[in-house]
Amino acid sequence: MAQGRGSAVAMGLALLCLLVHSEVTQAATFVVGDNGGWTFSTVGWPSGKRFRVGDVLEFRYNPWAHNVVAVSAAGYRSCSASPAARVFTTGNDRVTLARGTNHFICSLAGHCESGMKIAVTAV
Repeated sequence: MAQGRGSAVAMGLALLCLLVHSEVTQAATFVVGDNGGWTFSTVGWPSGKRFRVGDVLEFRYNPWAHNVVAVSAAGYRSCSASPAARVFTTGNDRVTLARGTNHFICSLAGHCESGMKIAVTAV
């Protein structure tokens, strides 16, 4: 009888590992702006794409010319970042999507207004 319980536990652990692995492998990485990278007029880039919680956005850009700032919906609409906003500046930034709409802008003068912003909804 102990052997039966042991094999049931082993089977349960194997199933748990399989489920965890399948969740991890389902996450996708998206290069924002595709081959053009994070630049002006990327506002429409998310259109037609399906994003899930845990997917990764990779922002590729010239760090001397741009940045990436995670903002609220209000910050997205007004093209402004709060002092507490998370700012990325490496030129090759990876951001994991949270559930709901994730908003990003370039906070350099005039960039967001010129379309350097995206809103990505993850389900």
